Amino acid sequence: MIETPGILWSILFFALAIAPLIFIHEMGHYLVGRWCGVKAEVFSIGFGKPLAKWSDKRGTRWQIGWMPLGGYVRFAGDMTATSEPTAEWLSLPPEERNRTFQAKPVWQRALIVLAGPATNFLFAIIVFAGLFSFYGEPRVDPVIGAVVPGSAAAQADLRAGDRIVAIDGNPISRYDQIAMIVQVRANQVTVFSIQRGSVPLNISVTPKAEKVDNPGGAPVLLGRAGIMSGPVRMVKLQFWELPGAAVKFTGQAVGGMMTGLRQIIVGQRSVDELGGPVKMARISGEVAMGTPIQFLFFMTMISINLGFINLLPIPTLDGGHLVFYVAEAVRRKPVGLRAQEWAFKSGLVMLLAFMLFVTVNDLGLWNRLAGLIG
Repeated sequence: MIETPGILWSILFFALAIAPLIFIHEMGHYLVGRWCGVKAEVFSIGFGKPLAKWSDKRGTRWQIGWMPLGGYVRFAGDMTATSEPTAEWLSLPPEERNRTFQAKPVWQRALIVLAGPATNFLFAIIVFAGLFSFYGEPRVDPVIGAVVPGSAAAQADLRAGDRIVAIDGNPISRYDQIAMIVQVRANQVTVFSIQRGSVPLNISVTPKAEKVDNPGGAPVLLGRAGIMSGPVRMVKLQFWELPGAAVKFTGQAVGGMMTGLRQIIVGQRSVDELGGPVKMARISGEVAMGTPIQFLFFMTMISINLGFINLLPIPTLDGGHLVFYVAEAVRRKPVGLRAQEWAFKSGLVMLLAFMLFVTVNDLGLWNRLAGLIG
């Protein structure tokens, strides 16, 4: 048994985690494209020289590239990054031209592009539904597990075992709701409605202000009550509960990513939390040393991440294409070719710069450079 995964094992496990998710993403584009009557010329998993390739009866070439860090579906007629008609496209026979990507109305092109991220989210929903059915949904009841000595909660005489029913009249059903309310009530008298045994009580708590560094501006003051949660319990869900719970869990994961990205942009969180291929490979190796369920959960979170990132409004990503399609639908004509070319070239530079940054960050080269300069 491998106790500490080496670099080769980590790369292998990362490939095992990411390649199926890329396939799922591109399959979403492919299937919706077929539904819309668009011919797929190439379906590639990975970039670079193909390690294997074959063609099907529809004329689609399927291939596996040597570098499994991405993939693509090239539809007929999709000859440029902006999917603009070219002389070659205009010279096609009408029947063949009608099977090309840019011949389709804007709503169909948007559906084809949106299908990739949507399939990543759908995969996550299906996996979560299965996990909640067989293993249960993780829940933390709004019951105080422990009180930090000297904290606002301790001074107000909140105790371990107290069930929090409401805070300032806001009903509480999950423990994670508590922090969302308390952190915006620093130094404010806050009423905790609790159940202590069979006795209902209203206890006034004044959350203490904790200064959180904000490199992008003035420090942020967050309220802290000083309570800790109890244990996580797994609750197996009934069949009819699964879709809603799985969609909700996926939505919460996306919400967490949006919040984290916003906090990094405004400086509330460190850029060290960003991870690139090197960090993901290392984590993949570590997770693979656990149980298959843990690895599946890890893959599912990566799938959500892929869907989320691809929806960012950055040219060259799916989200960037969707922005242009929305503009086209509103203007009743495509955005100018020069504007699209400028945007896609800028987007490509942005993505390459970001990948370089996170890779250098993963390797810890910034800290080494700072040490040399210092």
